[in-house]
Amino acid sequence: MKFTLHKTDSGTSARAGEIITGHGTIPTPVFMPVGTAGSVKAVHRHELYSDIKAKIILGNTYHLFLRPGIEILEKAGGLHRFINWEKPILTDSGGYQVYSLAEKRKINEEGVKFQSHIDGSYHFFSPERVIDIQRSIGADIIMAFDECTPHPCTYEYAKKSMQLTHRWLKRCCKSMDETEGKYDYHQTLFPIVQGSTFKDLREESAEAISSCGRGGNAIGGLSVGEPEDEMYAMTETVCKILPPDKPRYLMGVGTPANILENISLGIDMFDCVMPTRNGRNGQLFTKNGIINIKNKKWENDFSPIEVDGATFASLNYSKAYLHHLFSAKEILALQISSIHNLGFYSWLMNEARNQIMNGTFAQWKTSTIKKVAERL
Repeated sequence: MKFTLHKTDSGTSARAGEIITGHGTIPTPVFMPVGTAGSVKAVHRHELYSDIKAKIILGNTYHLFLRPGIEILEKAGGLHRFINWEKPILTDSGGYQVYSLAEKRKINEEGVKFQSHIDGSYHFFSPERVIDIQRSIGADIIMAFDECTPHPCTYEYAKKSMQLTHRWLKRCCKSMDETEGKYDYHQTLFPIVQGSTFKDLREESAEAISSCGRGGNAIGGLSVGEPEDEMYAMTETVCKILPPDKPRYLMGVGTPANILENISLGIDMFDCVMPTRNGRNGQLFTKNGIINIKNKKWENDFSPIEVDGATFASLNYSKAYLHHLFSAKEILALQISSIHNLGFYSWLMNEARNQIMNGTFAQWKTSTIKKVAERL
């Protein structure tokens, strides 16, 4: 993998760059649609290509390990071939899913024993096992195994957890260096910064993972319930330490306003289930604000969802029609909303990149955040 930084905004720390992988080039900043189990919910592959213009999608090690299973993915020739996706893929290590299974898992130095949410069967993830699984899945960018701390947590817990994540990282790096990929392209390992909302721990963690010299770095353990100002403070702290010549990935964030603020702090890569999950529940993100399409106020509004004819709204359905589809519980409602929201996020990334390249990002960000965060 190769990362080229093209420009840094003069008024902020926003960056425009380019990641080259074995499955294509990714302009940054970039938002990655979440395809947890090999599918972006309610969205066909051709829509990811044409309407959304996704450059990379995300899969999840925990879910893919349980279903369809590593044996099937290897027989298919890896996840790319299994889902017929020719562009880059990133896989989360499963650390967050293990975190979310707090009542069904036990953590020790060796790894994590957990129960499947599907059938209750027991499984064990060690750092080495997670690397092996991600080798089999075959994503272009893979994550180190970490423990995601909850919020709030004590300083002592956050420190102990961070130190465990660092020890696991050394084992991930060793396993990565001592094993071969299963397919005919390169895989890149990203370590993950932890430390909860404690500045000194975040600084220590950022220094530790930077010293590993991997192709990129991720920031985890944020957007888990902490106030937004604390998330921004931790991101800013970490970005001042992470090497500028490597891409920076903020995991699981977030709203359009969250993304723009974090771009301004130096983040290059994002993922979040929000555009699809919220879309399936009737919430639409637009350039002029947020719409709850289920509200009766849209029943007689025959204007298109994106009123100024933005290119990502190629479906071009009216608010009244989409309101009707949700009222009638038609499956098409979920599809239209998901495609629209992902298209909006893609537009937001492209526009942010253009503004950075033009030297106008800071002013554009301030005015755009006010619009996209407004409830219509």
